[in-house]
Amino acid sequence: MKYTISVLVENHPGVLSKVSGLFSRRGFNIDSLAVGVTEDSTISRMTIVVNGDEYIVEQVEKQLNKVIPVIKVKTLNPEELISRELSLIKVGCTSKQRPDLMKIAELMQANIVDVTPNSMTFQFADTGERTETLISLIKPYGIREIVRTGTVAIEKGAATVRKTTV
Repeated sequence: MKYTISVLVENHPGVLSKVSGLFSRRGFNIDSLAVGVTEDSTISRMTIVVNGDEYIVEQVEKQLNKVIPVIKVKTLNPEELISRELSLIKVGCTSKQRPDLMKIAELMQANIVDVTPNSMTFQFADTGERTETLISLIKPYGIREIVRTGTVAIEKGAATVRKTTV
């Protein structure tokens, strides 16, 4: 099962290396990792997706809480989160194929961000599952390149992952 872990860390050089090193030392694989600054420029949020069981996730949480620059760790409940990843997908196409690809983009709510005489580039921000659907629809046209970000996630409703105040 996939688990999404939200980690607040101090926004300093080397923190990503410390966190990723923890995973490699313990033999845990990271399926997805996205990092960005939060509403507080001194704090970054890491969204980490790991594949495993409850025991592995519990061990990961315990180990992350021991890392000095880590402020807070929270495993997000799958039913109570919104997650997205950004994809840029370059597809080979002829002028005759372009209308079909434009219909697929419209159907999937993807944006076309670049068009050349023999290619189109889609921008798509959605769940991993919908991204895979888009990829399967345009694959017959000849995918030239795919670039995907890691998953970012936030809890639904008013709940937040916040720094605990002292």
